[in-house]
Amino acid sequence: MSSPQSEPSGRVALREPRPGGHPGEPDRGGFPVVGSGEDVARAVPAGTGGHSVHIHLNERRRPRRSLPGASFWRGLGLHLLIPLFLAAGMALAYLGAFGQPTPHHLPVAVVGSSAESEVFAQSLNDSAPEALDVRTVPDAAAARALIESRDVVASYEATATDATISVSSAASDTTASVVEKVFLPIAYRQHLPVQVDDVVPTGEGDPTGQGLFFLMVALSVGGYASAAAISAVVAASRTGLATRLGIAVGTAALVAAIGTVVVGPVYGIVDHALWPLWLLSWLYVSGIVVVGVGLHPLLRHWTTPVLTMLFVMLNFTSSGGVFAAQLVPSFFSALSAFWNGSAWLHATQTVVYFPAQGIGRDGLVLALWLAAGVGLAVLTHAWSRRRTRLADERAEVTEEDEVVAA
Repeated sequence: MSSPQSEPSGRVALREPRPGGHPGEPDRGGFPVVGSGEDVARAVPAGTGGHSVHIHLNERRRPRRSLPGASFWRGLGLHLLIPLFLAAGMALAYLGAFGQPTPHHLPVAVVGSSAESEVFAQSLNDSAPEALDVRTVPDAAAARALIESRDVVASYEATATDATISVSSAASDTTASVVEKVFLPIAYRQHLPVQVDDVVPTGEGDPTGQGLFFLMVALSVGGYASAAAISAVVAASRTGLATRLGIAVGTAALVAAIGTVVVGPVYGIVDHALWPLWLLSWLYVSGIVVVGVGLHPLLRHWTTPVLTMLFVMLNFTSSGGVFAAQLVPSFFSALSAFWNGSAWLHATQTVVYFPAQGIGRDGLVLALWLAAGVGLAVLTHAWSRRRTRLADERAEVTEEDEVVAA
């Protein structure tokens, strides 16, 4: 029968001599059982002949895991600022612009020069003074000419036998749907069958009229992503400003070429005017990339979020690609007058669907965006060089002080 032997640190060992062994012989085959009370009783196997059993009466407790310190939460918060900014910005921009499309001074025409036509046009204006701007035209040919020049978005002509709603899906398919909903109830109240005349339709490869808008999305993302990549590489080098701008413009040409090939030969959304489309795309993407290169010395890791705000949140919502300027809130409608996405989309629609019109104003807007980017790049490059020079001078003064002190 074994007898308990005391061990240091509150340990009690029950030793059974191995066959052929002697009491007190060093234990080479024992194993510890940690626990106390009933746990220990359950842990000790019966009949442990030849083996010693070590019972730890004082079990060590694991330390509780404490929450991370303030520096952890501060760092996490700083890293989450950008994704939270993007989430809030996207929600505010897209839902604010597209959540409730409502006509604002939508220009339409009523065909007819009679007194009844004048009264009808005035009644439309009075019924929705903020929604429609109604004018009268003498005949259907005049109405079609106004639609082709994009001076009005639609016209309505009622005769003794039927009614005709003329629209242009190439200018904006969503706007065409809105004006149809305005005029259809009127024709039904007049008990007239209705036909819809699409004066300037979209191409066969773009039945929804959204192809050019989605091309703009691709060009915009390619543009600001290229700006981030170029800035990340040149920031670690002493690359001159002219070289940076040359890389930016060259990359923009490549991005524009990719988009033009995809929208043209690959998918056939646009089957003509591809060279003008590429040139306009090159000018558009160049403005985005150069603005990004100009902002990077100042904003650093905030450059991409700011570019996303400029060329996604504010750009897509004011471009007219989803809803025309007359259907979005006044803030986004005002942006469409000078934002680069709106100018690009209007210009490309012109060269593809409305070739008789000019693109001078749209081209000027795109050129001004590029010029603003170049000016910004010049200013931030000079500021960055001055800051680097001051840092080098401080480093030299510090080295001289250390030498004198030595």
